[in-house]
Amino acid sequence: MRIIKVDAIPSTNDFVKQYYTGNSSFEPVCVSARFQTKGKGQRGTVWNVTAGKNLTFSLLYPKIKLTVNHHFLLSAVVSLSVINVLRKFNTPKLSVKWPNDIMSGNFKIGGILIENILKHTDIAASIIGIGLNINQDDFGDLKQASSLKLQTGNTFNLDEILNAILEELSNHLEGLSEENETQILEEYAALMFKKDVVAAFQYPNGDFFNGIIRGVTTNGLLNVEIEDAVFKTFDLKEVKLMY
Repeated sequence: MRIIKVDAIPSTNDFVKQYYTGNSSFEPVCVSARFQTKGKGQRGTVWNVTAGKNLTFSLLYPKIKLTVNHHFLLSAVVSLSVINVLRKFNTPKLSVKWPNDIMSGNFKIGGILIENILKHTDIAASIIGIGLNINQDDFGDLKQASSLKLQTGNTFNLDEILNAILEELSNHLEGLSEENETQILEEYAALMFKKDVVAAFQYPNGDFFNGIIRGVTTNGLLNVEIEDAVFKTFDLKEVKLMY
């Protein structure tokens, strides 16, 4: 895999797109930035980090063996791969806050943003953006933010973690297919933040309700039990899970 390291750019996701030339036969490319000036997160949020203390990188990966209807499997596998690596660095109480925020206890330590390049019903290539808080120890007013250093008390080598994640991703993405869907979604569901407990949710209009996360559908919708044996599914823009 080709790894390109840059100092400061607006967004690694945007930067790595330039290496896609219209076909699916290319070597995976990773762009890692010391600092992003306009790093992107879910719901259009900005990913703000201190330069040189964290990992912000994007991987341009050739054709995934999935159709568009099963795109969430990619998101699930990436989340599981990141958690597998962070376990090796003794990060405590790891989970995934739907759809793909990486949590340690009640604190967010990372996020994933995936953008797919489509050709008809096929995914021609995928841009996998990952941000992980590693050695930063001050997040100002962001009360829900934390880092590996704050959670473990250790300082980490950024390249060591980056290389471990890229190796884990390569191993899992190469064999990814819809045949493994049930197993992947079960593993993802088992790691979901606040699964099987009463949690608070917010609608876009500001109203709140309580429900119990029971898992996700094959296309990544959140499955919530809102009353006894009454279930409802939600897309990303339809509901927000509160901390």
